[in-house]
Amino acid sequence: MVNAKINGIPVQVAHGTTILDAAAKMNINIPKLCYNDDLPAWAACGICVVKVEKSPKMLRACCTPIEEGMSIITHDPEIVQVRKTVIELILSNHPDDCLQCPRSGSCELQTLAADFGIREQPFTKRLKGLPVDTSTKTLVLNPEKCIKCGRCVKVCQDMQNVWAIEFLGRGEKTRIAPAADVALADGPCIKCGQCSAHCPVGAIYEMDQTQEVWNALMKSGSEDLTCVVQIAPAVRIALGEEFGLPPGTLITRKIYTALRRLGFDVVFDTNFAADLTILEEGTEFIKRFVEGKGELPLITSCCPAWVDYMQKYYPDMIPNFSTAKSPQQMMGAMIKTYWADQAKVDKKKIFSVSIMPCTAKKHESGRNKDMYSSGERDVDVVLTTRELARMIKQAGIDLVNLPEEDADSPMGPYTGAGTIFGATGGVMEAALRSAYFLVTKEDLKDVNFTGVRGISGIKEARVNIKGTDVRVAVAHQMGNIAEVLDRVRAAKAEGKEVPWHFIEVMACRGGCIGGGGQPYGATDEVRQLRINGIYSDDVKSTFRCSHHNPFITKVYQEFLGEPNGHKAHELLHTHYEKQPIYSK
Repeated sequence: MVNAKINGIPVQVAHGTTILDAAAKMNINIPKLCYNDDLPAWAACGICVVKVEKSPKMLRACCTPIEEGMSIITHDPEIVQVRKTVIELILSNHPDDCLQCPRSGSCELQTLAADFGIREQPFTKRLKGLPVDTSTKTLVLNPEKCIKCGRCVKVCQDMQNVWAIEFLGRGEKTRIAPAADVALADGPCIKCGQCSAHCPVGAIYEMDQTQEVWNALMKSGSEDLTCVVQIAPAVRIALGEEFGLPPGTLITRKIYTALRRLGFDVVFDTNFAADLTILEEGTEFIKRFVEGKGELPLITSCCPAWVDYMQKYYPDMIPNFSTAKSPQQMMGAMIKTYWADQAKVDKKKIFSVSIMPCTAKKHESGRNKDMYSSGERDVDVVLTTRELARMIKQAGIDLVNLPEEDADSPMGPYTGAGTIFGATGGVMEAALRSAYFLVTKEDLKDVNFTGVRGISGIKEARVNIKGTDVRVAVAHQMGNIAEVLDRVRAAKAEGKEVPWHFIEVMACRGGCIGGGGQPYGATDEVRQLRINGIYSDDVKSTFRCSHHNPFITKVYQEFLGEPNGHKAHELLHTHYEKQPIYSK
């Protein structure tokens, strides 16, 4: 421990604690822009400067550890003026179109400008006229709004290990751009959206498709169009943050009500399709593990950013990938086939929308011909959690005080296994709950697999199924994936037994609850609260195993036949192909 003073108040902190963190423990807010809890501090913006008594220099609080006996001043007139000048200099290279900016109201630069009372621009405006990149049809990169904080670069390179964004140029000509200065869609980008989630301003954001949905809702309920919507597991415990509720607050049935008030004709729940995914993927695992029909380990395929990464960086592992589509795409296919037949609705007149915590889902919905398995595009539009929040606000809906309603049948009811898909380890746990039954024809007495839970980047566990050990691994945040896959590669190359039989991968930290389309400001504390919310939904569910969902049983009896059967493969499975890291 070291002893110091901050603004004259004694403080004792662990050795290595930065001034920024120590001040936060004392409820002193030191402003910053480049710093983020997920990333190592690198002192790019200079806004967090502080003074140390008897030192002529100002130090950057984010990367300066407290030393014994330090006496630190975090705020005085000179420090405030320096910070204000830095912000004014940043603004001199930043557009003033706040009213049209997608981050207006949640922009960290805008907030700082307001906090420091900046009403005039003392420096000459110097914009570069850089073009906007919309090539991915998923994310929008507007370099004109970039403040060069470097967060997106750090996230993409250090957290995600994708290297799709980098610094180009030097000095005043420095800019952040896609790697190799190609269009974002032509490089390594996997559309995970973590760059957009960490960008403090409106330089990177999801491509907004709310107007397309509003246009469809204008025709909703007529003979011309039936609007159907599904919501993902992770949306229900994060959307409330946009309306002032604490992270992890479960508002599932209020969301159903809100969607109906927006004008959707039918409201389904992606959790139902998650249960469907477990039956398909669990059966696939049993065929590989018990019957030897296919390569081990089986690797999950629910995460579209991970699918993109695998096709670019690990195409040799395509045989290990589950062919099961993601729950979003399974639901899309079922809406335009099974439900369309049941409801006697022309599938060509169905407008299918999914609400997802993920930007990569926008790309996934048109990824290849398998996403048109109904004969039409299975999912017409994907909205992020943030986009849904904007629509609810535009409609003047008081989400917090809405009455609660149920989803529509038959593809609304779900099990606890379906809802935990939204958290890292959840897909694995849900699969193991049903895999045990598929192997033994007996139900587990305790369905909780706590060994695969938690925020650790890589988790390993062993599960005993009637005397047979099943070795599993769970990895989330793309930067952790290489370690797992390289161990599998090495074992194969040496002719040894692979270290695991089943691997779950999610691209974003914490899983879908930390997706690139979720409300801004996620930290590990927020992610854990969202995970807790997911598991609270699981605990209170009537059924906690996917194979217990009576509506899933009905779907197989009436329409699909059996898991992994012919019709199931036509509608619920996909294929993968090697993709170039750079396409030009």
